[in-house]
Amino acid sequence: QVQLVESGGGSVQAGGSLRLSCVSSGRSFNPWAWFRQAPGKEREFVAVINWAGSRTDYADSVKGRFTISRDNAKKIMYLQMNSLKPEDTAVYYCAQGSNLSRVVSAYGYWGQGTQVTVSS
Repeated sequence: QVQLVESGGGSVQAGGSLRLSCVSSGRSFNPWAWFRQAPGKEREFVAVINWAGSRTDYADSVKGRFTISRDNAKKIMYLQMNSLKPEDTAVYYCAQGSNLSRVVSAYGYWGQGTQVTVSS
């Protein structure tokens, strides 16, 4: 059983930065991803990274502002978020799956989420 725990969320003004972390208790040989869910909206894809860290994919809304990375030795994944906008406000979830996918159903393991609030 894999457990994922996110941290690093908080409140920041527009234009600021935050770095989210996700620690895994299980195997790290899988793609990891970040999703987010704003109030009243469906969970949406943010970014994904393969096991080797050699392939990444980003949602168009965050491309150029967010960077996903991982440290397999420490079983930690990161999401560096720069130039934050109020529309980035959401609960951010890390997930582990078997494919590099943008689809929620492709991921079998999820963290509990961490709140990110960006004020204008």
